[in-house]
Amino acid sequence: MRRRWPTSLPGQIALLVAIALFVAQAINFALLLRERRQLRLASATNPAIVRLIDASERLDAGRNLPADRPRNRVRLSRTSPIPAGRPEVRQAEEAIRSGLSDAGLRFSRVETALQPMSRDTARRRSMVARGVRRREGMQELLVAVEQPGRGWLTLSVPWVRADRGVVAQLIAQTLILYGIVLLAVFWIGHRIARPLRSLAAAARGFRPGSDAAPVREEGPEDVRSVIAAYNALGTRVTAMLDEKDRMLGAIGHDLRTPLAALRVRIESVEDEGDRARMADIIDEIARTLEDILSLARLGRSSEPPVEVDLAALVDAVVDDFRDLGADVTLDDVARLPVRLRPLLMRRAVRNLIENAVKYAGAAEVSVSGAANGGARVAVLDRGPGIPADRLDTVFDAFIRVETSRNRGTGGIGLGLALARAIVEEAGGTLTLANREGGGLAAVMLLPRGTPA
Repeated sequence: MRRRWPTSLPGQIALLVAIALFVAQAINFALLLRERRQLRLASATNPAIVRLIDASERLDAGRNLPADRPRNRVRLSRTSPIPAGRPEVRQAEEAIRSGLSDAGLRFSRVETALQPMSRDTARRRSMVARGVRRREGMQELLVAVEQPGRGWLTLSVPWVRADRGVVAQLIAQTLILYGIVLLAVFWIGHRIARPLRSLAAAARGFRPGSDAAPVREEGPEDVRSVIAAYNALGTRVTAMLDEKDRMLGAIGHDLRTPLAALRVRIESVEDEGDRARMADIIDEIARTLEDILSLARLGRSSEPPVEVDLAALVDAVVDDFRDLGADVTLDDVARLPVRLRPLLMRRAVRNLIENAVKYAGAAEVSVSGAANGGARVAVLDRGPGIPADRLDTVFDAFIRVETSRNRGTGGIGLGLALARAIVEEAGGTLTLANREGGGLAAVMLLPRGTPA
């Protein structure tokens, strides 16, 4: 199973620091092990070189080798005591050979080998040397130096394991470092991440013009600077949108006044057909203006969300179409309480039914609960449908599937855009799909909680 990288900032920092500490400790372990091996080599070969030189000088002076030194005693033998096939220690051989050469000692061969230390030898060494503790599995280094015409000078010295205790030492150091460093890293990461999480939550829940308090400026200086910039940005965005709303209000007022004047003036037109066409044009301009203003102001609605019966709301819209003689049916449904802005939602449902009636001549509407605990409103028709490659583009403003300019077959392409904007503002989704056998299905999925 693939392990996932931590998503939180403290977790990522802690993981990076933990990896860095592990690498540092691994390097430290390698250096320490190398140093211990060099120390082991020196502690074994240096005493051996000194005693070999001392023994050779005694023999050169015609004196016998001392027999009262149980530890590191040098012996003289005719043959090498190191049996064939015993593993040799090349580093020890090279060190002894180099030391004897520097001292001017004549020799022909140097042989070394490791062998387990007997219990008697370990006991004797521990009794003679207090610093050597008796351990099971101890080893000793056998050294044999051949001198021409004399024989072999041999001795044995303790060979201490270089890695004994190093692993435990490394683990203890690593745990201590992790305990001290990672706690500090977690604290620092939490101090940085907490204000960033608050900033992210405020950005996700940002609504221009809302009464939300500015994000508290805390954390390191760089994080505080980011939060201060975000608070200033929110203030500027709210001010710009307020100015936009005032401008839209002025535009709406300035356009409605001449439209009302035109409506009065057309009453003086004698031709009844011309008067009716002019009235239709004025009504279409007024509806287009209202759609544009509604779409522009969406998200800053002055209408508060309230709990309403979604089935009753849709039934009221369907009744309005029935009063106009449209063929719209609604399946019976039980009460379905939903918290939303009713006037905006009525407009979204009306736009969907209006499209179905306009393009298919009839609409089938249903209201039901959704699988996720929300609410579902479906508007179905048996019209021409929408090409599959245009199901997404029809939600863009001023996009019409019917490309002619005939006012009787469509508006200016704001109905679906406005409907989707209203549904998404309520926290839901609006999707279109072609029905099997022809026609279109427009489905709204709404949460039953309070819209943001």
